[in-house]
Amino acid sequence: MSEQEFIEQISNHQGIINKIIYLYIDDSQDRQDLRQEIQLQAWKAIGRFRGDSQFSTWLYRVALNTVLTFRRKNKINATDLDKVSHHLIIVDHEPSDRSELLFRAIKKLNDVDKAIITLHLEDYDNSEIAEITGLSKNNVGVKLHRIKQSLKEQLKKSAAWTN
Repeated sequence: MSEQEFIEQISNHQGIINKIIYLYIDDSQDRQDLRQEIQLQAWKAIGRFRGDSQFSTWLYRVALNTVLTFRRKNKINATDLDKVSHHLIIVDHEPSDRSELLFRAIKKLNDVDKAIITLHLEDYDNSEIAEITGLSKNNVGVKLHRIKQSLKEQLKKSAAWTN
């Protein structure tokens, strides 16, 4: 892949990078640093992209691994919801109250569950999620079912969700 093709692919899939960063990192400076770090790590690893999967699947794995490594190195703990950014994802519109509630519920999940549900919401199938996370396809299916149940319970408790 040429440098120009790589830049185009990264540009086309910037949403993947932003979603992962916003789900795992609250500090705006860390977000900016990580955005650059993910792009750097992807560029360094592009030679290992064999094309067996879609570029977006590969990029998701690189981004997720980079963010989780950053969190481990910096020992970032679970987010205090009072400090949660009000940005769900960088999109052209403001998130609705319902999407904000869902976002907050997802942020409460552990790192693996957060990755699984985010990939699922991005329409990745269980095989692709398994490839990205390193879990078995069956384990992804079981975890996904449990995550959905947990999120439903959390959201039922919210009066704003039912309105």
